[in-house]
Amino acid sequence: MNNLMDAVYNWLTIRIVYDARPDDTAARDTVRLFEQTLEDDHGVDRYSYKKRDGWYTVEFMKDGIDDQFRFREEMVEVMLKQVLSHPERYEQFPPE
Repeated sequence: MNNLMDAVYNWLTIRIVYDARPDDTAARDTVRLFEQTLEDDHGVDRYSYKKRDGWYTVEFMKDGIDDQFRFREEMVEVMLKQVLSHPERYEQFPPE
């Protein structure tokens, strides 16, 4: 992923799926992959998110500077809604 905003968005979308389905090992592994991308490819040291008033805000530190991106709730929750609407398509694999 070349663009930091895209990398943050991808991490956030799968992170909220994992938060809703903590036993989903595929979601967990994908979160770890995107976290590695944020850290290794983009130099992001710290990142977290919060949801408020229809927006997700991701706060992060890059090169020692605090920054943030904001995304509309509808944009971020597309994958989560798909997973929750069709759980038979997104089987949760048992823990290793």
